[in-house]
Amino acid sequence: MESRRRGIWPALVLFFLAPIIGELLSGSAPPVEFFNPFALLVLSALYGSGAILVRELRLRWGKGWPTIFALGAAYAIVEEGLMVKSFFDPGWEDLGLLGSYGRWASVNWVWSLELTIYHAVFSIAIPILLVELIFPTRRDERWVGRRGMIGLSLLLLADVLFGFFLLTPYRPSLVPYLLAVVATVALFVIARRLPARWGAKRSARAPRPLWFALIGFGATLTFFIIHWALPEFALPVPLTMLAAVVLIVLVAWGVHRLSRGGAWTDQHRLALVGGALMFFVLLAPLQELDTTRTDNPVGMTLVGLTTLLFLVWLWWRVRGAIKGQVLDAVR
Repeated sequence: MESRRRGIWPALVLFFLAPIIGELLSGSAPPVEFFNPFALLVLSALYGSGAILVRELRLRWGKGWPTIFALGAAYAIVEEGLMVKSFFDPGWEDLGLLGSYGRWASVNWVWSLELTIYHAVFSIAIPILLVELIFPTRRDERWVGRRGMIGLSLLLLADVLFGFFLLTPYRPSLVPYLLAVVATVALFVIARRLPARWGAKRSARAPRPLWFALIGFGATLTFFIIHWALPEFALPVPLTMLAAVVLIVLVAWGVHRLSRGGAWTDQHRLALVGGALMFFVLLAPLQELDTTRTDNPVGMTLVGLTTLLFLVWLWWRVRGAIKGQVLDAVR
């Protein structure tokens, strides 16, 4: 009972932090829309349940971050493919040029790849990492029990069914939709079988956290340049998709190399995540000034500033914890 009580706070923070990063900070759902009680309920049930389930499955399976990313990709298909059907709907409001560029066999392929990567990283992996940094002594604990897992699974299922039948009227072709279901199951199986870690941990120290922050920011900037700018030049669709895949491989390889196979600290991890989120922090005021948006972006500057203050606070918290560990070791 005591363990469940201790675990409820990290789970609650993750339940709300996942939609905050995935929807609010990104500007997909600006404050006026995000803090609507109904929208907040739907988004939290979707993102929050997904993030907690991914985190708990990884812990129960004894796996590592590769499993989180694989399950995050499966979550992306559930949300964007099975629930709101943006993978298939050519008239989805956020598509823009991607409603025609990269569309083949009733699937928006470039958009689908972009959103799969985005949700795996920003909606699932980053919120999990941040919450584990906020509660470092509980990162190896289960935050929800068996009943919690069942309840969150049912909540996620209800949210997906609600979105499919009531949120969007578009009905995709049967074959692509069934293939999305198959892809979700396949990613789940792959996630279960992935190794807990790749490569041996080396004794050498990792470089300064600044390098990880630069990687995080540069990777995010490049990711959105690929999906926002390259289609404007009408490059062959396979080249655009290949560029996104190459970017992910290079970032994964670079982080693995710089971390010396895992010889890095929470400061390095936070720097990597902070660099990635800094892209949205800088983008936030620009979104509020964007007069071409059809929604109301008022408050995005405050969202960006709040995120920046949160990252600064967490940095000092993590830094203090590391110094405390060093002092304890010396004593």
